[in-house]
Amino acid sequence: QSMLEELLIHKPDDPIEFMINHLKQNNDDAPRICVLGPPSSGKTTIAMWLCKHFNAIHVSQETLLFKEVLTQTKEAKAHKERNQKIPNALWANLIQERLSNVDCIKQGWILEGFPENQEQAWMLQSSGIFPRHVVMLYAPDTVLIERSSGKRIDPLTQEVFHTTFDWPSDPEVQQRLVKPEDLSEQEVSKKLLEYHRNFPELFHIYQKVLKSINADQPSVDVFSQVLAFVQTRHRSAAPFTPRILFCGPPGSGKSLQAALIAQKYDVVNICCGQLLKEAVADNTKLGELVKPYIDKGHPVPDNLVLKLLTERLSALDCLTNGWVLSGFPRNTEQGKQLQKAQINPN
Repeated sequence: QSMLEELLIHKPDDPIEFMINHLKQNNDDAPRICVLGPPSSGKTTIAMWLCKHFNAIHVSQETLLFKEVLTQTKEAKAHKERNQKIPNALWANLIQERLSNVDCIKQGWILEGFPENQEQAWMLQSSGIFPRHVVMLYAPDTVLIERSSGKRIDPLTQEVFHTTFDWPSDPEVQQRLVKPEDLSEQEVSKKLLEYHRNFPELFHIYQKVLKSINADQPSVDVFSQVLAFVQTRHRSAAPFTPRILFCGPPGSGKSLQAALIAQKYDVVNICCGQLLKEAVADNTKLGELVKPYIDKGHPVPDNLVLKLLTERLSALDCLTNGWVLSGFPRNTEQGKQLQKAQINPN
């Protein structure tokens, strides 16, 4: 899927050569994650923890300006030194150049705090940069303003600490912590206002790969929720026919859940007991064989049940829409017989 996206974006003259190079270079299992959120929501902490967990490359506006030597780094720094806003196109170029390096391709990347608005997101997309997961942190403005006043940065490691919530135990680290620039309450309020203005457009662009996570809780809890999300794989855009099997003890609600799933996703609901009764009521050949067992209250032999199931699951509606089955198998032997009959839930 990612290779097809790349083909559509770059439109290479030699698509076969392009696909071969893509397969040689790209690691489709490598993380491609954006961590977004308002000021003081904990983006840097979460991004750095993700990098440690996945051994991925941390990319942020700070690392691009002060840790990397890229083609347009000098130009970006010049804007910064003149207290001018760095243009969106320049940021997009710096990010594209950094993410196309071999380490980012092989190890994956965690992009922190970018894009900040719709224009930046579109520029990333036009450069072929599509995150697999977008983490959107949020917290009440009052909490964020309070947090920002106690924020401290370790200039050596770029780790973020807090005077109240997360103070380092190492005296050496304590000594070298510095207060970030532009952290007055007025400045933070201004940045929050700008963030809230841009948030709906970003949410709309990334909604299929985005999860909002409450940052107003211990950072360890925030990270566990972020990690659970970024380790999920998004469903492929390829056609998919669900084949669902519900198992559980009597009274656990199998048939009810199966009916709800069938209704929600427009798949065929097959309850084994109901299927047997319908076969008897319709006077089918199999129904006539099943009838004596039902009349006497005896279990219907597995071979008859399997024949009925195989026939029903081979019908056109089941093949095109998918199915949800409950009431069979009830034991390991019946499960093995289902497999032999090529009835495999997915």
